[in-house]
Amino acid sequence: MKKIAVCGKGGSGKSVVVTLLAAGMRRRGQRVLVVDSDESNTGLYRMLGFDNPPEPLIEFMGGKNKVEENIAARIKSGVPEHLVHLMTREIPVADIPARYIAERDGTRLVTVGKILMALEGCACPMGIVSRSFLKELRLEADETAVVDMEAGVEHFGRGVETSVDCVLVVVEPSLDSIEIAEKIGSLSNQIKIGDVWAVLNKITSQEVATELTDELSKRDLTVIGPVRFDPEIFESCFRGRPLSGRVAEEDAENIVDFLFP
Repeated sequence: MKKIAVCGKGGSGKSVVVTLLAAGMRRRGQRVLVVDSDESNTGLYRMLGFDNPPEPLIEFMGGKNKVEENIAARIKSGVPEHLVHLMTREIPVADIPARYIAERDGTRLVTVGKILMALEGCACPMGIVSRSFLKELRLEADETAVVDMEAGVEHFGRGVETSVDCVLVVVEPSLDSIEIAEKIGSLSNQIKIGDVWAVLNKITSQEVATELTDELSKRDLTVIGPVRFDPEIFESCFRGRPLSGRVAEEDAENIVDFLFP
């Protein structure tokens, strides 16, 4: 039983890694719930093979305006924003209404919400929806939730990770990505997440993997596996097709082996 947050720099390939891991977990008999918590990236549902995303969870909680009103009322009553909670009961996956969850080949998808219009305001309500949903989400023994977080570290400020069991940091070959990973590791430790690991992505050689692993080790992050650069994955993303790539899928299997020994 795990709730796994997948974090990292924008463009590092979080959604790709989420999709690959979900497929690998499914092949091991896990029932997988993918939680799309990235309010700006709209393509995860296509990677997973869905024709359309489900209706967003923010609508399940009354819509953005209602959520904002509820948040404001709680803050006015003296509740700090990082403790504001929007759900009143536990929710098993089976109890999520059909319009808010999609299913395909054993993988299920929920999406928190997206920024769709200019001048829509900040994404803070979506972060609080994510935190509230993950806190009350109840998983069976053979269920795993994989959460595609928004890029960067702002979600830590909203406390979204306080409701997960482990954090995977996706790191591509760039100094920016390494530095974001270090920050994610530090923030995870501050909120007492015991398991924080790094996954390398877009790896072009063993030398690159070794150098990245060494740099992350200096920053107290353990690498649990690389995902090699895969032209098939590149093509799938470029064409907007369901994700497919034999090389990357093979690498993801090794990471799933680590997570589910």
